[in-house]
Amino acid sequence: MKNPLRHFGPGTLIAAAFIGPGTVTACTLAGANYHVTLLWAMALSTIATIALQEMAARLGLVHGKGLAETVREQITPPFLKALALFLVLSAILIGNAAYEAGNISGGALGLETIFPQTTTTIAGSSWNMAPLGMGAIAFLLLFIGNYRTIERCLVVLVLLMSLSFIITAFVTRPDWNAVAKGILLPRVPKDSWLTILALVGTTVVPYNLFLHASLVQEKWKGAADLQAARKDTYISIIGGGLVSIAIIICAAGIQSSTTVRHAADLAKGLEPLYGTSAKYFLSLGMFAAGITSAITAPLAAAYVAKGVFGWDSNLKSARFRSVWIVILMVGVIVSSCGYKPIEIIQFAQIANGLLLPIIASFLLWIVNRRTVLGDHVNTRRQNILGVLIVLATIALGLRGISKAIL
Repeated sequence: MKNPLRHFGPGTLIAAAFIGPGTVTACTLAGANYHVTLLWAMALSTIATIALQEMAARLGLVHGKGLAETVREQITPPFLKALALFLVLSAILIGNAAYEAGNISGGALGLETIFPQTTTTIAGSSWNMAPLGMGAIAFLLLFIGNYRTIERCLVVLVLLMSLSFIITAFVTRPDWNAVAKGILLPRVPKDSWLTILALVGTTVVPYNLFLHASLVQEKWKGAADLQAARKDTYISIIGGGLVSIAIIICAAGIQSSTTVRHAADLAKGLEPLYGTSAKYFLSLGMFAAGITSAITAPLAAAYVAKGVFGWDSNLKSARFRSVWIVILMVGVIVSSCGYKPIEIIQFAQIANGLLLPIIASFLLWIVNRRTVLGDHVNTRRQNILGVLIVLATIALGLRGISKAIL
């Protein structure tokens, strides 16, 4: 009872990572534009997340190494190894840079709502200080390294925001028959493919697969704790999926005349519960979600680089720090360049959706190798589900690209 958070495992942190500014934005846009029609996409994304994160957790516990290290270890032909590591490194660096811009922008939305005057003039140029402030906070927490207590506080804030969305979903009194149909009957409204891809990208986050494989090694001790790790994963991610569904339901109640552009507009989904103060509550949650994700995304990229190049595990080494500093700087610069935050966040989710098949394919190959997992390799049912996920994400990515180009 002294520390109620001590029982929270890596699954909770993974769920908190994907319930970030991107999730709030993508789900709100999905609900505002298509009402509850796309709930099926979020439900299937949650199932896919559970399947892939369980594989990543099993790899970390049984093999005792992360995904990047295992890929480098298992592929022996030099050319294929170099190609595979290049694909992994490129996917994570590009995806996390885009994701980081969304994290910084989403957290900055929260700051801008609480502090409207965030723009200042320096040497004749106009600068938005909100993204710079977000970047400075994330930099200090990462550089010092002692951020666990602060991170737990931020996770609590995100969970409070999530609870508010779930309560609001009931307060708004939606048509539950329509909600059930939205979850169980897949429908694709006109021009909704990029939104569907964004929902997948904001839920099945590629860098979380690398993080989960590393986090379980610190929480538990080997294959004997697989059951605890699975329970933690299932409960946490199902909870995160329900929160995302609740956000879509809340947003479906936004009046069609309302254009969603910033945090105050997103807060329309909370107004039935909190009234005009909703924007401040959501802004605090967006800031907390942004900081949490702004920390984990650069760290994941640094972990991947460490695994690809075989660096030591010293988190304060110059090489390790240089990776997360670059990712953080890209996020701050992109979010400060005048692009609309909503557009940056949407691009980040779409980028993640396009990169997911690459990472998922490597993970699926690894967890079927007995030299790695022994008797804990995938079952036939897990392989069928894994292949379906990869094929679905490839098809969805190609469809999204064609819609974006044409």
